[in-house]
Amino acid sequence: MPKVLRIINRFNLGGPTYNAANLTHGLSSEFETLLIGGPHEPGETSSSFICKQLGINYQVVPEMQRAVSYKADRRALKKIQQIIQEFQPDIVHTHASKAGALGRWAAHRCGVPVIVHTFHGHVFHGYFGTGKTFVYRSVERLLSRWSSSIIAISDHQKKELTQIHKVAPCDKTTVIPLGFELSRFLKSGQEARQSFRSRYDLGADAFVVGIIGRLAPIKDHNLFLEAVAIANKKTKRNLKVVIVGDGELKDSLQSKAEQLDLTNIIWTSWITKIETAIPAMDVVVLTSINEGTPVSLIEAQACGIPVVSTDVGGVRDVIKNGETGFMVKSRRAEDIAEAILNLETSESNLRAMGEAGRKWVEHRFSAERLTEDMRSHYHKLLKTNRS
Repeated sequence: MPKVLRIINRFNLGGPTYNAANLTHGLSSEFETLLIGGPHEPGETSSSFICKQLGINYQVVPEMQRAVSYKADRRALKKIQQIIQEFQPDIVHTHASKAGALGRWAAHRCGVPVIVHTFHGHVFHGYFGTGKTFVYRSVERLLSRWSSSIIAISDHQKKELTQIHKVAPCDKTTVIPLGFELSRFLKSGQEARQSFRSRYDLGADAFVVGIIGRLAPIKDHNLFLEAVAIANKKTKRNLKVVIVGDGELKDSLQSKAEQLDLTNIIWTSWITKIETAIPAMDVVVLTSINEGTPVSLIEAQACGIPVVSTDVGGVRDVIKNGETGFMVKSRRAEDIAEAILNLETSESNLRAMGEAGRKWVEHRFSAERLTEDMRSHYHKLLKTNRS
């Protein structure tokens, strides 16, 4: 049985862990897999429960840290090399930037036959200044030469990687969208809606606008707060705001909310069973500056909840604009507020878009589809390596 060493940045609650865990579990009958990654950071929730629920063999590597550090990264590199030498994988598959850099470097030095990397997002826009972005882009170009295959999670992302930023050759880059176990979202409904609203005293008649994600600069919650402040002044309904997540910007965002006179916000921090919260919302919003494939929008649509998002990264591959939600091309709070109000004033729009969203994501982003795509890709790479 071929062996796969799968490496993620860290075991924090988010899309990469779900993706890696679903792959590890789904391919277990054909590939022996060891999943490794760094520990979650302060302000984050550990995702190790996902692995435990699926019965996955995983290992936390304490040396892997989120921040760039010569000493820590050097220790992490040596640790990964040690794991490779002990496990002897046929494939090393890395997920996201830090894991991709250290994991591919270690795999290259150890002579691993097949090296695969998945870009869950990228840092070439919206994260750093020109100088640092140039350095990261140059590093990725070197790493791509050491890679047997690059996985883009959307058609738009492939275009960014191969044509715009030119960090990977087109013939080495394959599009395999993310996949998730969506059954718990597809089955969620009125009971979850009523329970969550009751718990947070939202009221049955409230129009609830939610956002889910790290409270970090790249997610631009400031824009979200400005948009809901505008919508709050224009609506005739009882508008409530639910912010799910935590992070370094929480204090400043709460101050911003006070400045905008937003007293109708519920700050929940992280919720591990997010399928219990999303059904209580009437619309889920994303205001990110850059995204790979936004998991919160997939989960919202699976729950039958329309979405509103800025038109960035792979969002256009997740939303059917005008059918399952709205993509806003500008970064103007007024335009995002208008999209929210468009849904708030039309119950028929809410229901129609919600149902269309369920049908749209049910197969396209299923764990079963992801597993089958990756199984086929792995066998192709192994066959090519042997020939």
